[in-house]
Amino acid sequence: MNDLTLTTQQHSDRTVITVAGEIDLASCPALEDATLVIPLDGKTLHLEMSGVSFMDSTGLNLLLKLRRRLLAEGGQLLITGLQTQTASVLRLTETDTLLTPDAAQAA
Repeated sequence: MNDLTLTTQQHSDRTVITVAGEIDLASCPALEDATLVIPLDGKTLHLEMSGVSFMDSTGLNLLLKLRRRLLAEGGQLLITGLQTQTASVLRLTETDTLLTPDAAQAA
């Protein structure tokens, strides 16, 4: 098992969470908890995921849930740095158009 590591940086216009490890059933609660304590106030939540080697359907569900929350609060979710496996999960489920930088900027 690859532990999940999260690093959070607050900026005036966005919060950046750098994620490394695996996003799965065991690690999703830590990522969700990290996002719940961040005051988003209509800002962008940027998940930099170049260090994520694996994501399962639990992780995908969390990303979609985060996107819904941010849109409801007037913000946006920006996901960058996807490795092959995580990008494949989004592409296969046709959620890449919702969660890629181009889609986030158009929302």
